[in-house]
Amino acid sequence: MIYFDNAATSWPKPPEVAAAMVHYLNDVGANPGRSGHRQSAEAARIVYAAREAIGELVNAPDPLRVVFGSNVTEALNLALRGLLRPGDHVITSSMEHNSMMRPLRALEKEGVALTVIRCSPTGELDPRDVEAAIRPNTVLIALNHASNVVGTLLPVAEVGAIARQHGLLTLVDAAQTAGSFPLDVQADAIDLLAFTGHKSLYGPPGTGGLVIGERVDAARLQPLVRGGTGSRSEREEQPDFMPDRYESGTPNTVGLAGLAAGVRWVQTQGIETIRAHEVTLAQRLIDGLTAVPGVTLYGPRDATWQTATVSFTVEGLSCADVGQRLDERFDIMCRVGLHCAPAAHKTIGTFPTGTVRFGLGAHNTTAEVDVAVAAVEQIAREAR
Repeated sequence: MIYFDNAATSWPKPPEVAAAMVHYLNDVGANPGRSGHRQSAEAARIVYAAREAIGELVNAPDPLRVVFGSNVTEALNLALRGLLRPGDHVITSSMEHNSMMRPLRALEKEGVALTVIRCSPTGELDPRDVEAAIRPNTVLIALNHASNVVGTLLPVAEVGAIARQHGLLTLVDAAQTAGSFPLDVQADAIDLLAFTGHKSLYGPPGTGGLVIGERVDAARLQPLVRGGTGSRSEREEQPDFMPDRYESGTPNTVGLAGLAAGVRWVQTQGIETIRAHEVTLAQRLIDGLTAVPGVTLYGPRDATWQTATVSFTVEGLSCADVGQRLDERFDIMCRVGLHCAPAAHKTIGTFPTGTVRFGLGAHNTTAEVDVAVAAVEQIAREAR
């Protein structure tokens, strides 16, 4: 089997991930921060190790400002709903996932003004268009780092610099890049970084969070959920310090044990090494599919300007038909359709039919790419 669905969730996971999760379940098991015994203390150490791992990966200055949740969607909702108020203005792009667009559209109905900057047909964003959209009431610029549809990298560092010049905050959705592309929240002027554990961090599903920069006022950033934290239990008000302000209820400690192991695996491999490998694979795939008659590719078609996510269509066939044939006849797993990003498909001209998406990862090989190109070539030939 060839697994080309890493843009949805990475597989296989490094063996260290399962080992860390089994260790927690079999040897620790307790609730972190809720009890004074040694097992609870060890569980708290596991959670803090995950904070440290994420903080090191993205150069966050304080691990306590790494806030965990169930996924990047929850993190984006925390940032958007926590910061924005009626009368505020927020800027985003036309290449966003519904994890960004749906909360923004809901906030728009509640009185938040929204500007969606139109990207190019290849998914590229001009920072000058962002700057031109800034208003006196603009509070936030919210962008994904890379499109989940075509992999196009958005210029978040350049936009971050513009935001700093105007006294604005930036929110970056790093679902597609955390773990596969170098990220530095300080150098890139990122105030809020939303991440998920189950993609290029090679952790389990149900893990993710928000890195909250020091320019973000915790008094303004309201929690999504309030409740028990194991701290300040004598008070019925939510604690005002991090991370407790944003983490209520029993955490997913077993998942965070796996996430920490996944991040450490990424660090051991080296982000630059993973990135170079994925660039090689993606360019080989792009070049191979470009040469196939009847196949149309979308996005930059240059692996240095995108992640290892490649979208295409085959003339004469629906995306669903292509995906089914790849699965049933060639044992190639991929994703088809709109990929929860209708705005992006409208931008690149593939709405409402969508695309076939190959999402490559650190475990894929050039041999698998060659097999996939040959399979698409045969499918396209039969459709002509």
